[in-house]
Amino acid sequence: VQLQASGGGLVQAGGSLRLSCAASGRINGISVRAWHRQAPGKEREWVAAIVSGGTTNYADSVKGRFTISRDNAKNTVYLQMNSLKPEDTAVYYCNMKGGWRDYWGQGTLVTVSS
Repeated sequence: VQLQASGGGLVQAGGSLRLSCAASGRINGISVRAWHRQAPGKEREWVAAIVSGGTTNYADSVKGRFTISRDNAKNTVYLQMNSLKPEDTAVYYCNMKGGWRDYWGQGTLVTVSS
């Protein structure tokens, strides 16, 4: 199973981007789909998650601006990012896990200019 993240790019502050993460192949037993990010010189941090029942959770820094969603039929998780700030600049990684399964995407770069 591989996760392919896409949708990153360069955007001005206040703009929007939508990230996608598609899983190749059929995956079962996934209970959490999440996005993490790593800014230059900083540790990777959790951004948002959606659990199997549909409940979503967000880091305080993105709450009200980012929305995580999923399409189970397409094995895809999305991250809609609005009102972007320069401090959102990072490589964004998708993650799908459940039980012993823990899959990570390769990362997609988001750069927000001021």
